Amino acid sequence: MAATRANDVRTGAFETETDNLLANFQANRPLRTGSLVISVFGDAIAPHGGAVWLGSLISALEPFGINSRLMRTTVFRLAKDGWLQSEQIGRRSYYSLTPDGRSRFQEASGRIYSEPRRDWSGNWCLLLLSGVSAEEREDIRKEMRWLGFAPFSANVLAHPAPNIDTLDARLDKLSGAENVLVMTANTAKRSEALLKDLVHESWELQDLDEKYAGFLEQFRPLYAAARNARGIDPELAFRVRVLLIHEYRKILLRDPFLPDALLPERWSGIAAYQLCRNIYSLVASPAEEFLTEALETEDGPLPPAEPNYYQRFGGLSDNF
Repeated sequence: MAATRANDVRTGAFETETDNLLANFQANRPLRTGSLVISVFGDAIAPHGGAVWLGSLISALEPFGINSRLMRTTVFRLAKDGWLQSEQIGRRSYYSLTPDGRSRFQEASGRIYSEPRRDWSGNWCLLLLSGVSAEEREDIRKEMRWLGFAPFSANVLAHPAPNIDTLDARLDKLSGAENVLVMTANTAKRSEALLKDLVHESWELQDLDEKYAGFLEQFRPLYAAARNARGIDPELAFRVRVLLIHEYRKILLRDPFLPDALLPERWSGIAAYQLCRNIYSLVASPAEEFLTEALETEDGPLPPAEPNYYQRFGGLSDNF
């Protein structure tokens, strides 16, 4: 009896922490339903074929405070903004990420599920925008911020270690990008201290570090409860996984993924990644159970996850 009561207490602690996360999400105003839905599609639906019946998605996300009307409004807006596409089969609507939406989340996935620490050659990638019209320049700045570039001056964007293939692919889609001069450069030793100050200011690293610290404060109690739980309910695991990736992704999209040499000491982003990885590894398997039972495609339940899914965070167990 004592052992049973102890197990019940441990399971109850996990449920309590999950409820706390849901309450915090619902307390935010405005409710970021669009961002949450994109997180769900990228993290949970894309690995299972990418399409889902809207009715089953509404049921799965109702505990997040998203009712049917709000969900339908949200997916309509996401479709209008080019993130989602829909297919009507009979009286049912099936939604999936657009090719561009999937491409964007795949770019983000390289950050979300991978070790953030990076070596650095010392070279910089510079984008010179002086030959681009003012209107096109703003569009390019916006897209390059997505890739982690920051302005060093009015017409110079910089990043120490961008993914060159991703950079080229993104520039190829932008009007005026043919007039962007792409250069590499390095820093003279006498300017290293000045560069460090410029980096911290340009990427607002203190603010970003505080956001990572907030993530740690929010999810550490959940991790302790999940680690001690004797069995995790699949639906609760799904809720945790959604909120975990949603909150981590919000911060990560602002993180330029700078090399270790340019980051402050005791950078909270490293601990945040480790915590996210540890929680994800605990809830991934039961969450998959819920996904394949609760969400539907045109052909029935979601199909098994694709092989690449199991490579997240250095490797997940496929023994579901």
